[in-house]
Amino acid sequence: MLPPNLDLLYNTVQTQEKVSVSALPLMEDFYTIQGEGFFQGTAAYFIRLAGCDVGCVWCDVKDSWDASAHPLVDICDMTRRASASGAEIAVITGGEPAMYDLVALTETLHTSRVRTHIETSGVYPLTGVWDWVCFSPKKFKAPDPSIFSKADELKVIVYNKSDFAWAETFAAEVRKDCHLFLQPEWSVEKEVLPWIIDYAKANPKWKVSLQVHKYMHIP
Repeated sequence: MLPPNLDLLYNTVQTQEKVSVSALPLMEDFYTIQGEGFFQGTAAYFIRLAGCDVGCVWCDVKDSWDASAHPLVDICDMTRRASASGAEIAVITGGEPAMYDLVALTETLHTSRVRTHIETSGVYPLTGVWDWVCFSPKKFKAPDPSIFSKADELKVIVYNKSDFAWAETFAAEVRKDCHLFLQPEWSVEKEVLPWIIDYAKANPKWKVSLQVHKYMHIP
C-alpha cells in the first residue's frame, strides 16, 4: 500500500484516466554509458524512478521497489540535470517507470531537446511520448498486450534454458522491425552465456546483450 501522495501518481488503468503530475519518486539519476541492448555503448542520462510491483527475485535494484522510501522530485529539476549533463538521451527506468503517468516528464524532456527512452516490463500501459521503447518482459507478472506494438526493442533476461521458448512467445507478438535481444542474468552469466551464444547462432534473428557497464565498473 502506498501513502496517499504516491498513490495519486499511479495510472488508473481500469478507467483509462491519466493523472497529470509535476513530481515523481526518484531513486537516482546520473550520466553514464548505456550498458545493454540496442544503444549499448551510448552516453545516456538515466532517471531511475522508484516503485515496482513486479518482484523479480534476481533484481539488482531492489532498493527501488519501495516508492515511499525515495523523495518526490520535480520533473523540471530532473530535466534540468539531464540537459545540463549534455546527454542527448534520457533513459527512464526503475523500478517499473510505467506505473506512473509520464506525459509531463516526456514533454519536458522533449522541450529540452532530449530524446526519451524507457525500459519497462510492460505490465502497465505506456503514457508519454517515447523515442525508444525497450520492452523487457518478466515471468513474475504478465505484460499488458498494448506494449507489443510499441516496443522498438525486446530484451529477454535468460536465467533458465526454458527461457528461450518463453522469449519466442514475445518475439511472435512484437512488430516485425522490433530488435530482439537475449541477455544473461548477471548472477549466472558464466553458465548462461554459452547457451545464448549457441541459440543466437542457431536463430540469428536474436542478438546477444551483455551488461557491459558492469565490466566497466560504472553505474
